[in-house]
Amino acid sequence: MNINATLLLQAIVFAIFVWFTMRFIWPPITKALDERAVKIADGLAAADRAKSELAQANRQVEQQLAATRDEAAKRLADAERLAQRTIEDAKAKASEEASKIVAAARAEAEQEAIRVREALRDRVAELAVQGAEAILRREVDAGVHAELLTRLKAEL
Repeated sequence: MNINATLLLQAIVFAIFVWFTMRFIWPPITKALDERAVKIADGLAAADRAKSELAQANRQVEQQLAATRDEAAKRLADAERLAQRTIEDAKAKASEEASKIVAAARAEAEQEAIRVREALRDRVAELAVQGAEAILRREVDAGVHAELLTRLKAEL
């Protein structure tokens, strides 16, 4: 065989192979590559969307945490104010009770002082009568001299 015929035959076979490949093999491969590229692009877009959604969710979580911290701080401050107010009210009530107790004690002491003065006046009157009786050496009737004894009590 001649080298020219071999080259020509090989060129024809190669052309048929190229035509067959371009006609039947290349389109499915191209289609598969295009589908793969679309899937990759969709996956990348989904990853970007997920990334932005995650960032947005993180921002929302941070905002909610900040709001919760603020609310907790407000509630704590309210609780502290309520506790302080309760303490002040308790102090005021205790002070009022102490004032009442002191006033009652003073009134009781005053009543006791009056009772002791009256008892002392009675005793002084009795001693005065006994002294007068001893001086006069005779018995003095307390019923007869009641007015004198009353004046004597008033003077004492």
